[in-house]
Amino acid sequence: MNNETLKYYDNNAESFSSSTFSVDFQEVQEKFIKYLSPGAKILDFGCGSGRDTKYFFSKGFDIEAVDGSPELCRVASKNTGIEVKQMLFQEFSAREEYDGIWACASILHLPMEELKAVFHKLYEALKSEGILYASFKYGDFEGLRNGRYFTDINEERLQSLLQEVRGFTVIEIWISEDVRIGRENEKWLNCIVKKAL
Repeated sequence: MNNETLKYYDNNAESFSSSTFSVDFQEVQEKFIKYLSPGAKILDFGCGSGRDTKYFFSKGFDIEAVDGSPELCRVASKNTGIEVKQMLFQEFSAREEYDGIWACASILHLPMEELKAVFHKLYEALKSEGILYASFKYGDFEGLRNGRYFTDINEERLQSLLQEVRGFTVIEIWISEDVRIGRENEKWLNCIVKKAL
């Protein structure tokens, strides 16, 4: 992940947390967990404030959380009561360990080439028929925006990404509005994909 992006989250961890932690994201969370068995093992990959980690934990899932920003790890650990591990996306390495991986508005901070490599790592980390949720700002922009690096994704870019990585079957793709107050005009591309046998 870009150093400026990490610096942004370290410098704004408290304000970022307060603007996202209490947002009601239950509709998407439930969409994801309906594909998982009770007590399934989930990785919150780039957990930010820890909002989703806390929700999945409250539903009885075996949850692990990581984030690249040391300050966000500290805040998320406090918010969830779970130790959040500090790790850059590129450092991640696991093999057939998780039933589900949740990458909500996180891996969008990677340049496209790194995003492809990390998508492959996520594929490797999922058990057979494991489920991955990922979300991106909708579009085809790539570069710095408001102090952070973004790779925006539309349907065509997602299709191209999945063709490069291979092995994922698309379950759902949908476009949503930002759920934060004052951000309703921002669009997001959401996808749920399954690791093929």
